[in-house]
Amino acid sequence: FTLSRIIPTSPIMVIAGEFSTPAQIKALEKRYGFDQPLYIQFFNYLKKIYRGDLGVSLRSNRPVINELKRRLPPTFELVITATAIAALLGIPLGIIAALKRNSWIDHFLRGFTVAGVAVASFWLGIMLQLVFSLYLQAFPLGDQMTGAVPPHVTGFMVIDSILAFDGALLLDAIHHLVLPAVTLCMPGLASFARFTRSGFLGVLQSDYIVYNQSMGIPKRKIICKYAFKNAIVATVSQVGLIFGLLLANTVIVEYIYFWPGLGTYMVDVMLFFDYEGILGSTLFIGLVFLIINIIVDVVQAYLDPRIVEKL
Repeated sequence: FTLSRIIPTSPIMVIAGEFSTPAQIKALEKRYGFDQPLYIQFFNYLKKIYRGDLGVSLRSNRPVINELKRRLPPTFELVITATAIAALLGIPLGIIAALKRNSWIDHFLRGFTVAGVAVASFWLGIMLQLVFSLYLQAFPLGDQMTGAVPPHVTGFMVIDSILAFDGALLLDAIHHLVLPAVTLCMPGLASFARFTRSGFLGVLQSDYIVYNQSMGIPKRKIICKYAFKNAIVATVSQVGLIFGLLLANTVIVEYIYFWPGLGTYMVDVMLFFDYEGILGSTLFIGLVFLIINIIVDVVQAYLDPRIVEKL
């Protein structure tokens, strides 16, 4: 709240325009409550939050909560897809790196994970657009759909296309989703691979794995039946953090690909200095991040009952 207010500009100046008079500016400040002391503005905002009111966007003059509800499905579709890709590729890569420890495969995958974490999402997105959209023309530059959209049910274009039994719309939705999801998933993929490798190495060096090996149990059975389940618990604990990382990265990725989600909305309200939009979207994303971490904790406790016993 304080950071949004100390920005050396005001949304009132944007709304009023360049040729507004001091009287018009004062009238707008009074209308939106900006003429009151900062602490009063803060307490008034807390009262609105208590009532479930995130205010009215200065940019669109619509309730912020309605704007967020409209933007949430595209962002969730993108983040869930990116997280799924990151997990499905990152976990096997981490297992391979652990089983091939100190080999050239391990060194290559470790270098790949470092690059995946370090690469800037905006640079990767622009490069993918340049190669696959402009040069090869294999994927569209951005947006969710080319033209027609399926009937609104969930807001997820892929799911709505399936529910509409429309194969053409489904292919179009997937076609538009590929590049943004690949761009967004890279830091998550690298993180999954690193955490899985670390967890697997710890499990493979544990006493019960060494004992099973000494008993002559096949290596494949040891890995699949004993090592995988125990190693994956440590990786599951990081899903919430990785999901939050990808959710934060949507601000950049969505803007690059013209994706109509929360990330694009946050950029728009920040450029407009829309206090209500900035605060509302920040609180909303924080709430989503909290819920995801609670779900991850429940799943982790289910996979490893010892966690509950320690509490």
